[in-house]
Amino acid sequence: MKIDRLISIIMVLLERKRMSAKSLSDMFEVSLRTIYRDIETINMAGIPIVSAPGVNGGFRIMDEYKVDKKVFTPADITTLLMGLGSISPMLTREQMLGTLAKVKSLMPTEQAHEIELKSSQIMIDLKPWMGNVNLQVFLEMIKTALQKHSLLSFQYSDRKGRTSIRRIEPYKLALKENHWYVQGFCLHKQDFRLFKLSRISQLEVLDETFIRRELPESISEFTSIMSQKQRPIQLLIHESLRDRMLDYCSSEHITPHGDNHFMVHFPFIADDFGYNLLLSFGDQCECLEPPDVREEMIRRIERMSQRYKRRQEQSR
Repeated sequence: MKIDRLISIIMVLLERKRMSAKSLSDMFEVSLRTIYRDIETINMAGIPIVSAPGVNGGFRIMDEYKVDKKVFTPADITTLLMGLGSISPMLTREQMLGTLAKVKSLMPTEQAHEIELKSSQIMIDLKPWMGNVNLQVFLEMIKTALQKHSLLSFQYSDRKGRTSIRRIEPYKLALKENHWYVQGFCLHKQDFRLFKLSRISQLEVLDETFIRRELPESISEFTSIMSQKQRPIQLLIHESLRDRMLDYCSSEHITPHGDNHFMVHFPFIADDFGYNLLLSFGDQCECLEPPDVREEMIRRIERMSQRYKRRQEQSR
């Protein structure tokens, strides 16, 4: 991609005092004309490149513009490397290697080992243990659509398993609680929607483009709205569920209650997702309050029980 080549040319000129157009052309395997256009583009972006004629001439970045490696402390570079590691699922192998090489070029030679050691002491792995095999492909396709302002088409399955074909104007990729979402304007609903990637199939990047609209709210504001729908409920759990509870609430909301049990002040949204979450805790969890949530849990458990009983009777 052109942007990658432009960045690479800048990095080469930052590292070396001078490079001829022929040397740059050979290095990046493009024509001399392309190199001259790239140099002009870089200059227009505000990075001052000057040229010198003659046998020993070539292009160079003005010394006043070059970044002193000493500006970046070992802690700065360590933070950059850890940050790159955390977003690696969003980058192709080539992008990752290229970006890492650029950041590592800032490392003082005498401190390189120390920086490498520190950056490897913390691992941020956003990839799930098990997941949708199409996820990486979908991320790349959505990134392409975002860059080109292209419409996306896909089949979407809602929480109740109902499917529909959607065409959207994509605006943002978001990672929330280890789940990827694409925020976009749905042409069918004529409104902005948040789509979970794991519920998407038959994804296509269309040739049709769109003019960007103003986003009504950010993902963080959406999260704030969802938080307003939460209300606390009281759960009685067996000690075996305590670790799972810590994924949803802090330890001060979990208090001992008799032998081998805990009382939990649990944040809850009364929708299918919320009730299915409570059901996933099995018989080691009981909702005590409020009455409406407890009664709805009883109804759902009874419906499940009746379904299993009918199947068992039919098989006799």
